[in-house]
Amino acid sequence: MSNLPPLNALRAFEVAGRHLNFRAAAEEMGVTQGAVAQQVRLLESQLGQPMFDRLPKGVAFTASGRAYHNRIAAAFAELRAATEVLRPEPEKLLISVTPTFAAKWLIPNLPEFSERYPEIDLRILATEKTSSFHGDGIDLAVRLAKPPFGAAIEATRLFKQQIIAIAAPSFVADMPVPLSRDTLGAVVKLHDSHDLWPAFLDHIGAVDHSGRGMRLSQTALAIDAAVSGQGVALVSRFLVERELANGHLVQVVPESLEAEQDFYLLSQRRAAGGAAIDAVKNWLQSRAES
Repeated sequence: MSNLPPLNALRAFEVAGRHLNFRAAAEEMGVTQGAVAQQVRLLESQLGQPMFDRLPKGVAFTASGRAYHNRIAAAFAELRAATEVLRPEPEKLLISVTPTFAAKWLIPNLPEFSERYPEIDLRILATEKTSSFHGDGIDLAVRLAKPPFGAAIEATRLFKQQIIAIAAPSFVADMPVPLSRDTLGAVVKLHDSHDLWPAFLDHIGAVDHSGRGMRLSQTALAIDAAVSGQGVALVSRFLVERELANGHLVQVVPESLEAEQDFYLLSQRRAAGGAAIDAVKNWLQSRAES
């Protein structure tokens, strides 16, 4: 072992050789560019010959450097493979969800998932855009949608969308709850991109005479505005069950609106990495049913 160069020097050489650039190697290793250069010079000094030719924009292997790097890279690959046998990396799985679903349901439930499935690295892509299984590399998606779905898509309904009107207790402190139709028509309303207030008011036989209200781009923002006492919002009941249970929000009228679209879990029918996908699907379905 005394004839071997220092491991740090070999590691710096291996990474620099893959990038042929000390700056890129430094970024991967989390050290300074000067530290990488110093370790490579130490290796060259111990071996008694240069491993790289220094160029204006990066480095290039010398003949002996290329041959040495091939064997050092193989040795590090073997070390990584041996370590993964004892300590396998978590399976990575990417799920695409709306920002509101991520903020108000998925993230609050993630601690239970992580405890139950520590071997799965669940990654969340929160976007309003419809993600592509192929183009965006997602494994699962939760979307507000309605049948029919494509033949290649497997769809499971997680939550039926039951729209209710909610507000902070402080906002309705001076009003009799449940609110009358006239009172609901007069209060400040929090609108999101789904614009469900006209349909909701028509459903319960009320007329809006409150003015413009507040308009927000996401339901999550409308929920937050309602919690802070800024008005009445319309939301899917399952998204605010925690706030209703802990008293941060109250349902201000007993009526609800059954929306045309529900929250569906979508996956490819013949997807790779089935064990992890099945585990996440089963967990989502069990949490939705509880």
